[in-house]
Amino acid sequence: MIVMNTLDFIYEKKLVAISRGVYGDNLLKASQIINEEGICLLEITFDQSSSTNLIDTPKSIEKVKNALGDKMCVGAGTVMTIEQARAAKAAGADFALAPNTDVAVIHEMKKLGLIAVPGAFTPSEVATAYNEGADIVKLFPASILGLEYVKAFRAPINHIPLMAVGGVSVDNVKEFLSSGFMSAGVGSHIINAKKIASGDFDGVRNAAKGFVAAIK
Repeated sequence: MIVMNTLDFIYEKKLVAISRGVYGDNLLKASQIINEEGICLLEITFDQSSSTNLIDTPKSIEKVKNALGDKMCVGAGTVMTIEQARAAKAAGADFALAPNTDVAVIHEMKKLGLIAVPGAFTPSEVATAYNEGADIVKLFPASILGLEYVKAFRAPINHIPLMAVGGVSVDNVKEFLSSGFMSAGVGSHIINAKKIASGDFDGVRNAAKGFVAAIK
């Protein structure tokens, strides 16, 4: 996918399934299942506590991209260093997300041609991330102060595209998307590491189905 198509794809599909702690063949199977149910955006995170994160995440990005191609837009998540941004790009990631606003990392994402989705929490952080080149700003954690908080600061900062991540559930995802967010990221409510480890892929399918129905 070219950069512009990736951004358009996120705007159109809206729902990002986030994989934390699930890699390799298990993630590929989960990815194929959620894609069958209509989820076309996947974030594969870097585990900052793992000494093999520069291997696990890029290999999983490559595996999913090779198997699903343009049916799944794949992002690297928790990209907190320039090295991780470069590894994500080399693996074929379409976009890159972070939990924080690190100007150097944002600049590297853009230099590499990745859609940049850094994280922010306050109006100042949101504006800084956007002014430094973010294509979308991830409000994280989105549910802590509630939708009233979002509505309050969206009034003066309504030109910046926001993705909601953190606390997004099947019960509130529609409300987030109708309250000024252009996208929402969902973690263990869809790709649940414990369920997948136990072989409960039907649970993954049912969760994906529920979220897709919730945003229609």
